Amino acid sequence: MVVRLGVVAVVLGTTAAVVPGQAALAAAGASGTAVSPSPYAFADDARSVEGARSTGDAKLLTPGTAYKSSLPSNGKVSYLLQLDATSNAYVSVTAVPSPGSTVSVIDGLKVSVQDDDGTSCSDDTASFGAARSPHPIAAWGRREISPTKSLCQEAGTYYVSVERVDPKGEGSSPGAWDLELVAMTEPRTAKTGPTSAPEVWNSASPQPLLGEAEDRRGGAGFAGATPLDQGVWRDDIRPGQTLFYEVPLDWGQQLHVTADLGSSASGGTGYTPDALDLTLYNPARGPVADVGVGYTGGPKSGSLPPLPPVDHANRYAALGKVGAMRFAGSYYLVAHLAESVADSFGDGPFPMTLRVQVSGEARRGPGYVGESEPKGVFDVSDQDRQAAAEGVAGGDDTAMRVVAVGGIGIGSALLVGLGVWTVGTRRRSAV
Repeated sequence: MVVRLGVVAVVLGTTAAVVPGQAALAAAGASGTAVSPSPYAFADDARSVEGARSTGDAKLLTPGTAYKSSLPSNGKVSYLLQLDATSNAYVSVTAVPSPGSTVSVIDGLKVSVQDDDGTSCSDDTASFGAARSPHPIAAWGRREISPTKSLCQEAGTYYVSVERVDPKGEGSSPGAWDLELVAMTEPRTAKTGPTSAPEVWNSASPQPLLGEAEDRRGGAGFAGATPLDQGVWRDDIRPGQTLFYEVPLDWGQQLHVTADLGSSASGGTGYTPDALDLTLYNPARGPVADVGVGYTGGPKSGSLPPLPPVDHANRYAALGKVGAMRFAGSYYLVAHLAESVADSFGDGPFPMTLRVQVSGEARRGPGYVGESEPKGVFDVSDQDRQAAAEGVAGGDDTAMRVVAVGGIGIGSALLVGLGVWTVGTRRRSAV
């Protein structure tokens, strides 16, 4: 169970919900002070941990726990894992450059895992795209137990190393980046399944869903991602903003997503490459696939590439986007609108429509032996489905609100922000 904090704003007895993590922004608005919103909302229960320059000083990451750390502009930082000989382990690292910083075309994040003898288990990189717009990006590291692998199969000490792809920072701001780290474990299966990915699956892209869009406001981080199910969803996005959504996918289900960016109201002209970036992450927050939509001020659309149905055996595929569709759970859609859009088309907001299609009947999973950490992260529960249908995290949005009344003076208004305790039952203790 996770307790979430929110805010209710009260003006002359009228209540308006404020997105979690933006309480400071609402309070600043009351005093007339302009404040830039944080680019990322970390998990409420994230623990602080310092990355070590030497593996000998690395601090332990406990699976199922979210951590907040930082990454200097030069050099690696390392963290410690203690793993058994039967579970798969995944570590996702989200990097958050400071607002107003700059990033180069080649700059990005690299995450690697190695054993205590320095043997590489995996590495992954993430970049900011052609628009060179700083925003939260995530990469993952993996230690996989598999009959097809000979390395990194033993119980013991493993290290997670995190570094920037462009260590010299040429064309990028030299400051440190904030990090959010989450380690997860996946138990072994009761029976040995296939050791090759399915050879045949429907790779044809269906016609995008039609119909009137329903408003659904995105969250500001993985932990506060807004649940979505199949449908047409409308949101507003500003240049430099990143919005997070999650879609529950069960075993055997297939996801298709199209993103539409509406025309500009400013009448500006120009072209921004990869103006809208839409990235899909799996339940372990590992990157699956993405699409970049260039923008000229008129309506533009882009779709994620075809993806296979969720299958345990996908992990044996050579193609990364297939291998990442390896477990059931919440898949994350992360949308970012490049800062440079504002240069030609103004500050917006710009209308964005997500057309989400889920096909295929849910089927039984591979039969895990034991629990994952966090518990239930690789399952889809009835609560997850209810949350996606309602757009409320946890499915049960029970809230206690305490209301105070503010008055209006000449030329100004007093905006009172009050805390709201929203208690929701979630299946992941890390999010």
